[in-house]
Amino acid sequence: MRFIGNKEKLVDRIYQVVSETNTNGGSFCDFFSGTSNVGRYFKEKGFEILSSDLLYFSFVLQKAYIENNGEPEFKKLLKKIKGSSNSLFSSPFDLVRNYLNKLKGIKGFIYKNYTEEGTAGKEFVRKYFTPENGKKIDAIRTKIEEWRKEKLVNESEYFVLLASLIESVPFYANISGVYAAFLKQYDPRALKTLEIKPISFYSGKKVHSVHNKNSMELIDDIDVDILYLDPPYNHRQYAPNYHLLETIALNDNPKIKGITGMRDYKNQKSEFCNKDTALQALEKIAKTAKYKHLILSYNSEGTMPEKEILSVLKKYGKVTLQNIDYLRFKSNSNGGSKHKKIIQEQLYVLTA
Repeated sequence: MRFIGNKEKLVDRIYQVVSETNTNGGSFCDFFSGTSNVGRYFKEKGFEILSSDLLYFSFVLQKAYIENNGEPEFKKLLKKIKGSSNSLFSSPFDLVRNYLNKLKGIKGFIYKNYTEEGTAGKEFVRKYFTPENGKKIDAIRTKIEEWRKEKLVNESEYFVLLASLIESVPFYANISGVYAAFLKQYDPRALKTLEIKPISFYSGKKVHSVHNKNSMELIDDIDVDILYLDPPYNHRQYAPNYHLLETIALNDNPKIKGITGMRDYKNQKSEFCNKDTALQALEKIAKTAKYKHLILSYNSEGTMPEKEILSVLKKYGKVTLQNIDYLRFKSNSNGGSKHKKIIQEQLYVLTA
């Protein structure tokens, strides 16, 4: 998934830093989970994971990738939809995906509010999805919720299917990286017929804990070997940038406004998007949470200056800093130049 601050390309380096702490196989808290890529990685490395994020769509991904420890069997559902897993090449998950991919589209909330056809004649015409893909999203999301209400899927199966939809939507969205705006002309990617794509499963025997709340509410209960922080770097709040994924995940048909069809996000704002409140929040975490090592992943162009970060962290133990050259997050666009810039990803390591 395209996501601001995604650490998929940096996670090996983060693991090198963690390995130097001699805590392999211990407990790892992913304080700002996002796409859950970091948590998944350390789950595979044998760590016990605690993760949280304020955004519900992130919680969905955490449930599917972190809490879930294997591929679901969908036994009850397959009896209902007359699916069979006897095929050499079809797992139960594949059979259910194929069923969802063949559903006839319906004119639901996404179609009516985020497609050119569905918003025709309204105050704002939106082109986040083609009409057909908007209807497919509505049909798939509706069916997943129906199965849950009918108890044809258990909690794990429900979140796996929902995560598959959430992971697939960005491949067909008519956007330049985030959902704060749509493109005037359809990107070729957006014109393809939407299909739910398979997701990976991360097995393990450890019990992991995932949460959908402001992580600051968890700090009194955190007691881990590694506390990993990957907060927002600048003033851009994540909630408006991913409002459509949030709406699809919640399936709550919210009141929306403006040309982008934005949902209200006043309760999903991060303290780390403002310099003063960010430093205060960082100090509260460093002071209150229990950990052996705190690792802060930040950015050389971030809201909090390096000097002030070091000043806060040094109050609570020994601090080292590693700088890693990295390409700035870059969106594709309809024409125009594409700017690339090398910045530094910073890893602050506080040993309590």
